[in-house]
Amino acid sequence: METHENLLAGPPPALLPDNLEARQMLESGAKAADVAARFPAYSAAWALLADDSFAAGHAVTSYAFARTGYHRGLDQLRRAGWKGHGPIPWDHEPNRGFLRCLHALARAAQAIGEKDEAERCSQFLRDSSRAAAEALAANS
Repeated sequence: METHENLLAGPPPALLPDNLEARQMLESGAKAADVAARFPAYSAAWALLADDSFAAGHAVTSYAFARTGYHRGLDQLRRAGWKGHGPIPWDHEPNRGFLRCLHALARAAQAIGEKDEAERCSQFLRDSSRAAAEALAANS
């Protein structure tokens, strides 16, 4: 029996693995800094640190936290088979930390005058998950 692959279809959605222990630590009220220190690859902790720093008026610190979570998320996406493009669904909970870091990086880059980077990150977010871009814009 022959199988025919749809050559016009895009890449499959990237689905990051869950880190149950890190997620449960955050959900139980642990400080994001403690979770990031124990699980440095867990982008959701970096996203919280970036959001808290930005809300406190520390755009440069927010930028640094967001960039860390973004790069840790990229590493995980690549290990999961992502080739640099394609959907990263917002509805898959483990993807949200990376997507939130991408949004936070765009926001902080804009705040510190890195307009080109802000636009690149915003476009990357829209290309990866329109649902994430809309949800995160609504919460900003």
